[in-house]
Amino acid sequence: MFITHLSLTDYRTYQQADVELGEGVFVLVGQNGVGKTNVVESINYLAHLSSHRVSNDAPLVRFGTERAIIRARVERGKDPETRQAASVQLEITPKGANRARINRSNNVRAADILGIVRCVMFAPEDLEIVKGDPGVRRRFFDDFLVTLQPAQASNRKDYERVLKQRNALLKSAKGSRKLSDAHEATLEVWDQHLAQAGARLLKGRLTALSAMTPHLAAAYEGLTDGSKKVFAHYRSSILQELEDDGAALRFNAAESSAETEDRDEATLTAETPLEDIEKMFRAALVQRRKQEIDRGLTLVGPHRDEIELFIGDYPAKGFASHGETWSLALALRLASFETLLVDDPRGGAAPILILDDVFAELDSSRRTRLLAAMERADQVLITAAVAHDVPEELQGTIIPVSSGVIGAA
Repeated sequence: MFITHLSLTDYRTYQQADVELGEGVFVLVGQNGVGKTNVVESINYLAHLSSHRVSNDAPLVRFGTERAIIRARVERGKDPETRQAASVQLEITPKGANRARINRSNNVRAADILGIVRCVMFAPEDLEIVKGDPGVRRRFFDDFLVTLQPAQASNRKDYERVLKQRNALLKSAKGSRKLSDAHEATLEVWDQHLAQAGARLLKGRLTALSAMTPHLAAAYEGLTDGSKKVFAHYRSSILQELEDDGAALRFNAAESSAETEDRDEATLTAETPLEDIEKMFRAALVQRRKQEIDRGLTLVGPHRDEIELFIGDYPAKGFASHGETWSLALALRLASFETLLVDDPRGGAAPILILDDVFAELDSSRRTRLLAAMERADQVLITAAVAHDVPEELQGTIIPVSSGVIGAA
């Protein structure tokens, strides 16, 4: 997969910018602050409908304008005779719903373009995946999940919408000793909707984590001396709530279709039936009802879960050295790339690789591992402040970037 043309209108610092691309390696070179990252961020946005730098869309729109537009022509497939081409346009409107177009179609939902562009982006911010708050790891895995299963984008949005409504209801009832019948009935409706959307999101995360796990272990071993193993563990707030109350085993015995008599505790895996996850979620919500009303907040669900990363016997957060943190962050991105390389429903589409100002931070062994992944990508986009930050063995097209201008010498 590769982009042949990228056009930005009122995106970040660019009033209008056009850049011709293609197969191979392209290096955007320019001083810090001139807009190199803005270019690759726009491609990453097409792939995930979110930015790796900001949590809302407002900063993506050039100051003084109401919307930004990203346009791209994309080709996929190894054989020039059978390649598929598509044009995609995304209009980012912070005060309204984003809109998109595919080829010459009428406007479609933004989520409908997911899957047309697939990319894996390495950036200095990736260190936060390892050492940051749980929300950073949830966001990383959710973006990866959306790339694997584009339909999860709408489901995640549904979950966030229902969660917001449910929290508003809990807040309105905060401090009440007893809910009114109307409040109780409304809360039960929101419980059902939250459990349905949340179960789909949770099962999706577990599936994505299961697919990534072997690639993560191999990638980390390749980046280090192999003396320590790395693994990821999904800690569910739903399961934790039921286990803390002693309810998990009772739930299994009473409601799960699986054989549970010989098990010491409930578990959640990618193979757990969706209906079982939904039932467990609803049971946890009932169990937490009083505390949630007291605090006016939903206390269990995917929004409270943690993906724990371990190096050896210790959690990476708080225990990993700076070098180990870099290795694990790179391993997570490399594992994403390897998983997407294997999991391509339409075939012939290695994800676009984006390396945003990372080479200057890497030692020779980590550079070598990245270079090996780059050999299997159809297109690689690199940003660097100076050309000599990029390994000499890379034969790429240099694209100068100055303030608001791409391709100026």
